[in-house]
Amino acid sequence: MTQYFKIHNITPQNRLIEKAVDIVRNGGVIVYPTDSTYALGCHMEDKTALHRIIRIRHLDAKHHFTLVCRDLSELSTYARFDTPAYRFLKFHTPGPYTFILPATREVPRRLLHPKQKTVGLRVPDHPITHALLECLNEPMMTTTLLLPGEEYPLNDGEMIRDRLFLQVDLVIDGGACGTVPTTLVDLTGETPILLRVGKGELG
Repeated sequence: MTQYFKIHNITPQNRLIEKAVDIVRNGGVIVYPTDSTYALGCHMEDKTALHRIIRIRHLDAKHHFTLVCRDLSELSTYARFDTPAYRFLKFHTPGPYTFILPATREVPRRLLHPKQKTVGLRVPDHPITHALLECLNEPMMTTTLLLPGEEYPLNDGEMIRDRLFLQVDLVIDGGACGTVPTTLVDLTGETPILLRVGKGELG
């Protein structure tokens, strides 16, 4: 059964946030709004939930999975970066950006890029996302809600519920979301490399 919560996108209701986090902790797959698009999320240690997301999106083995973090401090637990990269991250977080970085041992192996041992990391600027992560007290595995054959991510909560009924455990409707994904930046080298132009502008 797919549950459906309408959560205020400025002042999220704590009771509903706690219920949503319980679903994540118990192996559920959720849809939630971010500062770019709606996204799919699950507990980063849950292999079964991850494979459900892979099936929903028809992802291949080369897909870069992303951990969504509360802040730059938490991000530093899961990625390695030097001082110039830190300055770049500090300037662009929170915001609609995904960063490719060398992963630390704290990242589950199944989330690593198979050859490069990197992982995507992101610190969104959205009250619902922030409330979920604060309650969960750890990062969440996430990927854009871009369904196979679609050009743009779904951005209407009721439509998402109808399309993914019985495929996900919860849809959080936080109102209309964007359809432009995050700007994707590779920070594994000496200088940042723009991999995808998205919602975030690079300063």
